[in-house]
Amino acid sequence: MGQYIAPQRDMQFVLHELLGVEAELKQLPAYEEIDADIINQVLEEGGKFTSQVLFPLNHSGDREGCHYDKENHTVTTPKGFKAAYEQYVAAGWPALSCDPEFGGQGLPLVVNNSFYEMMNSANQAWTMYPGLSHGAYECIHEHGSAEQKALYLPKLISGEWTGTMCLTEAHCGTDLGLLRSKAEPQADGSYKITGNKIFISAGEHDMAENIVHLVLARLPGAPEGSKGISLFVTPKFLPNADGTIGARNAITCGAIEEKMGIHANSTCQMNMDGATGWLIGGPHKGLQAMFVFMNAARLGVGMQGLGLTEIAYQNALVYAKDRIQMRSLSGVKAPDKAADPIIVHPDVRRMLLTAKAYAEGARAFCSYVALQLDKELNHPDEEVRKECADQVALLTPIVKAFITDNAWTATSECLQVYGGHGFIAEWGMEQYVRDARINMIYEGTNTIQSLDLLGRKILMDNGAKLRKFGAQVQAFVEENGTDEAMSEFITPLADLGDKVTKLTMEIGMKAFQNQDEVGAAAVPYLRVVGHLVYAYFFARMAKIALAKQDSGDNFYKAKLATTRFYFARLLPETATLIRQARSGSANLMALEADLF
Repeated sequence: MGQYIAPQRDMQFVLHELLGVEAELKQLPAYEEIDADIINQVLEEGGKFTSQVLFPLNHSGDREGCHYDKENHTVTTPKGFKAAYEQYVAAGWPALSCDPEFGGQGLPLVVNNSFYEMMNSANQAWTMYPGLSHGAYECIHEHGSAEQKALYLPKLISGEWTGTMCLTEAHCGTDLGLLRSKAEPQADGSYKITGNKIFISAGEHDMAENIVHLVLARLPGAPEGSKGISLFVTPKFLPNADGTIGARNAITCGAIEEKMGIHANSTCQMNMDGATGWLIGGPHKGLQAMFVFMNAARLGVGMQGLGLTEIAYQNALVYAKDRIQMRSLSGVKAPDKAADPIIVHPDVRRMLLTAKAYAEGARAFCSYVALQLDKELNHPDEEVRKECADQVALLTPIVKAFITDNAWTATSECLQVYGGHGFIAEWGMEQYVRDARINMIYEGTNTIQSLDLLGRKILMDNGAKLRKFGAQVQAFVEENGTDEAMSEFITPLADLGDKVTKLTMEIGMKAFQNQDEVGAAAVPYLRVVGHLVYAYFFARMAKIALAKQDSGDNFYKAKLATTRFYFARLLPETATLIRQARSGSANLMALEADLF
């Protein structure tokens, strides 16, 4: 069923050579003791756990799926999942980047981020169980009361309890302003919550003793729309004061969804019939609190896309080197065999390099965003924290949408490398394609992310956040503009930066006249900006690789080759995307609905 080898060398290149995380972390009092050796040791152990424990369960878990007991409303996860979770907990992995005050290990998010890439490569469906717990931890850590933090955080950090986010309802999907779940206040300060939620990942399972559901609902007399939503912590079992579990709460799984992919994760319909919950944050402030969870989830989904891109690439590469078929167009390459390995064929290389480039670009990008998050949360200088917060806000929708779009492309290309064998389940590649498809949908579809980027993050502040990132790109262009060896990267990077500026202004002017112009341009616009971000990081990586290409380490030669492929073959997509974004809304809106 293939293999998974954690890409430690490229991770170390990104963290230490590209981003210089050790020096960056020295500026943060919480992490000033963290050095490269500690980071590398953690990731090496993470690589062993993911490749030896999680990866062997990926295909079998997909084939078996989860089992729902209708009578007891319980879910049993696939064989081996619970035991793997016990190993995960015993090794302390849930606590990796959590607050030491509540039992966490206090390592930076940039390290946790790399570990999650490995987990998602090895087994995305399994990883969603602890991944959602981390989002619940972050939400309670930021918005919970002192009592809620003391009760729930140690259990989430230890992994004894897991967490979920209960947002979506059947009639409203992403439009949470339409949700109907109700919360009635009780004399003891709790609330009785009634309603139904759908698509709740890891909503019910047998891997932990309790599940902490974060539920959106409306208080009596709440304002209409999104301004009337509150957030409640609603555990599966009501906790006692000492942290032990007590009575079963009235929140149960009514069914699990039959899905295209991620079969080993229980996607649940959750029913609440007077379930006991407690308010997190203020009344009607639920979306504000839940956005901590949602943004963490959006970054996490980007990591799922990266993880699948990497594992699909690794296995397609092995297959391409082993599979023989036809002869090279430029002459026999394997005279001792009946045909040449298919890796000699140009289009097979195009498919492999597409996946390789999208994996390496995403790794650099995600690690950068995680480092900005560490600085936003921990830097002693308030101005630095604000600058980093602006960058994270701008880049989060790009992480979610651009990386998952690319993962769909990359996994499909890797399946194509296998030819007919890719379509057959026993090789495992078709699972990655199926699993990749959901990542473009949940935590806000990629269209929602595109609207968020263009409408909320860019036009709403007249492009201030984008200009700050653009200034970073421009500074790199000016610093390296006279270096002839860098011209093949600097020239297209500078050109795209200018085009993004002009495109943004043009769309902004059109939007003053017609807001549909934003909706019409948003999706191609996000891909253009995504390519600007990738081109910037690839150019930075190229500068390092150029300086070390004669070091004897072939890693740098491979990095240069991948970068050149990206600029020559993938970046030119922006020309088409810009024309699409500029074409306006008329070609989309002119046809009357009843004429479709």
